[in-house]
Amino acid sequence: MKGVIFDLDGVLVFTDKYHYKAWKSIADELGIYFDEEINKRLRGVSRMDSLNIILERYEGRPLAQAEKDEIAEKKNSIYREYLKTMTADDVTMEVRETLTDLKKKGLKLALGSSSKNAKMILSQVGLEAYLDAVSDGTNITKSKPSPEVFLKAAEFLGLSPEDCVVVEDAEAGIDAAKAGGMTAAGIGDAAGYQKTDIVLKRFSDLKEKIA
Repeated sequence: MKGVIFDLDGVLVFTDKYHYKAWKSIADELGIYFDEEINKRLRGVSRMDSLNIILERYEGRPLAQAEKDEIAEKKNSIYREYLKTMTADDVTMEVRETLTDLKKKGLKLALGSSSKNAKMILSQVGLEAYLDAVSDGTNITKSKPSPEVFLKAAEFLGLSPEDCVVVEDAEAGIDAAKAGGMTAAGIGDAAGYQKTDIVLKRFSDLKEKIA
């Protein structure tokens, strides 16, 4: 491997709780039942696709696309306010030390996240300096399981897809990596996914398994 492409949420940082709180606020306002199990279905998918999943339980009048756009933007505003509370302490020493070690071994590192808030989060927690490239929701048209975000990351690194390993915690992310012709490393929920090539029990396992 010559490059490593990381998902953001659930891999480098954990912002699920902020997504959950923001979506819960929206769901409550619309009178829709929403819990953490439903929230798990939103991992790795776009904001609008997430809203459509939540609206599966909606029993009100039909919503025009413009109204959906407004709701999605309201959720993002709530979410971004939560993100402003993040600091460097939201990244573990294990993550920072592993990233440092991978760079010392000559690997190129990139972010591959569907989030349009990725750069803001990286800035809040001080991870920008570790990454050679960032591919996020601002430079793609299709979210995971489309491989677009990872293919763009490989392109930004100047590497072929087959020379890259993707680190993901969601099945949709593993599917995206495989669709892009990349090696898929799974952590968390994705570690037990049948399509995962490399199983990571902890983030620091990367130092032994891919370098």
